[in-house]
Amino acid sequence: MPASKNSTSTRDRLIDSARFLFWERGFAGTSMAELLAHAEVNSGSFYHFFDSKEALLRAVLEQYCELLRPMVVDPAFASAPKPLERVFAILAGYRQRILATGCQYGCPLGRLALEIDPENAPAHNLIARNFQGWIEAVGECLIEMKSSMPRGTDLDALATFVLVTMEGGVMLSRSYRSVEPFDRAVAQLREHFRLLLAFGKTKTR
Repeated sequence: MPASKNSTSTRDRLIDSARFLFWERGFAGTSMAELLAHAEVNSGSFYHFFDSKEALLRAVLEQYCELLRPMVVDPAFASAPKPLERVFAILAGYRQRILATGCQYGCPLGRLALEIDPENAPAHNLIARNFQGWIEAVGECLIEMKSSMPRGTDLDALATFVLVTMEGGVMLSRSYRSVEPFDRAVAQLREHFRLLLAFGKTKTR
């Protein structure tokens, strides 16, 4: 039987509030009372949908998986026709978030990956699934560039390197309260690609 409109909106409010509060305060730093107040939901309604705060966390992480393409990847891809520029368009989106938050932006998945207990395998599996989706999106661009790269280039490792550059740049920018570390990391990544492509060109002559 389909959920009523009211039931659906209540569940959605809980997930939306958790997504915001877990990003702003962390999972452990968000109390149930704060979560219920932010979502304007009582405890009875909460336990109708979720049996624990950890279950709500899993729902948040599943939603991140669902939103990755429409919210992060697709807009970036639509803004740039060439595959390499699509990669840097994704990174430019994170730069905009850094600036929009006064250099206080922190990747919500990165924060949760560091905070959540290592024994919480279901949550870490979902975090890894999110990261893997990000890597695969970048990998799509790299596959289009494969013929221009040196033979034997590990495209999956290269896509992972792009993710690590983004995560590290975001973390440093938040700590330094400046976008400069992010810009420097991205500039170095662009130079890495320039050298790869230049080397690949010499090998095809």
